[in-house]
Amino acid sequence: MSSLLTDHLLSLIIAVPFIGMVVLAFLSERKWVLSVTLAITLINAALAFYLWSQFSLVESGMQFVERMEWMPTFGIEYAVGVDGISLLLVLLTTILPPLCVLGSWESITSRLKAFMMLILLVEGAMLVVFTALDAFLFFMMWEVTMVPMYFMIVLWGGPNRIAAGLKYVLYSLAGSLLLLVGILALSLQAGTFDIQSLAGFTYSENSEFWIFLALFLGFAIKLPMLPFHTWLPDAHSEAPTAGSVLLAGVLLKMGGYGLIRFCLPIFPEMAHAFAPTVLWLSVIGILYGGYMALAQTDLKRLVAYSSVSHMGFVTLGIFSFNNEGIEGATLQMVTHGVTTGAMFLLVGHLYDRTHSREIADYGGLQQRMPRFVAILSLFAVASFGLPTTSNFIGEFLILVGVSYENFIFVVLAMGGIVLGAAYMLWMLQRVAFGEARTDAARKITDINAREMLAVIPLAIVVIGIGIYPGPLLETMDASVTFVVERLAMGQ
Repeated sequence: MSSLLTDHLLSLIIAVPFIGMVVLAFLSERKWVLSVTLAITLINAALAFYLWSQFSLVESGMQFVERMEWMPTFGIEYAVGVDGISLLLVLLTTILPPLCVLGSWESITSRLKAFMMLILLVEGAMLVVFTALDAFLFFMMWEVTMVPMYFMIVLWGGPNRIAAGLKYVLYSLAGSLLLLVGILALSLQAGTFDIQSLAGFTYSENSEFWIFLALFLGFAIKLPMLPFHTWLPDAHSEAPTAGSVLLAGVLLKMGGYGLIRFCLPIFPEMAHAFAPTVLWLSVIGILYGGYMALAQTDLKRLVAYSSVSHMGFVTLGIFSFNNEGIEGATLQMVTHGVTTGAMFLLVGHLYDRTHSREIADYGGLQQRMPRFVAILSLFAVASFGLPTTSNFIGEFLILVGVSYENFIFVVLAMGGIVLGAAYMLWMLQRVAFGEARTDAARKITDINAREMLAVIPLAIVVIGIGIYPGPLLETMDASVTFVVERLAMGQ
């Protein structure tokens, strides 16, 4: 039984959310819908941690590989597996949904069952994206993730939800079309959709540039990378809390993961050729995102622009082409998902009480919401990388990695960290201290046990990784080394 579970563990983790959707279809009572969804997401998180416990730290290749013919005429397989990089993103993908359920326990009042089914759908689709070894399977589930997020925005979002949803879909479709063109071009030349085989094929010089460009732009839009970022603040500001958590926490990471899985190992020469441009766009994105966050009056938009800045660090690390940079970028994707997911949950707790996200509507919360302010303070300082918090480790490794390329990038990126400290601490000062500015802020109550339960696990992760990042770094070390060795062939 144990061997059977291990042999098909990855497929089981992928299947659980989809099975959960079927179960929810037969439920009608609110308490049962919520309880069953929470149970399903917790079971999947437990399975993901069991997967981690069975993972070998010394193997650089894919583990827990499962293959089955799907469309043999076109050479398309159901093929999944994990290495150290994708495993960490699988863990992140399974950690956030149960917290989204807890955060939506009372705030979602209409079409609750549909909302919970969408959470499970986006979890299942993202798990396939992070484990797919077949490029067609990767692309198909990449597309599926767009559907639940669109409906979350337009059905449960804010007053401008239709415009934000359409903007999100248009940008996503543009990126998807570029990905489709790139993946089809790869398959036509290499004669396979197998991602590992695609990395071992030699492509014509003329096609390398255009295929790399199509794939890179597709991933850059999802990341999002400057100047393709404009859909993100609108989508975040209009999405419900759970939608914002999943969007910032996991969906953005699909872009960074795609760069590591496709662009770097398949086209190492093109990656080196594009690196200077990408590095400059990254540091500009870091500074721009920080500056725009500093100018925001809406809490959600502030966190959204901070994501643009943090994703700049991710691309900076990826295109440094060394172990420190890529490990830092992968760790930054995980820790950003944790800290930003927590920030959106906390903003959601405030919005549920006052129906306002304007920073100017608050003040003096430390008197009426001491628990809330204590937790908000932790995630605010973690967001800009205070030592002993998780983001510090990722940013430090990225800066070490990029210093081998050009020290000017380190100096500029550190300017983004200073801006991060400025906008987070200024926000904290205006929200937590001083005098309450509205009647709603004067009557506000502190977060309850359920709301605490939605953020405390993330707080433990932030402090745990900040103090002892070793297990995560050891998990991805062999896989990152393999990618770096592949990149060295392109020099």
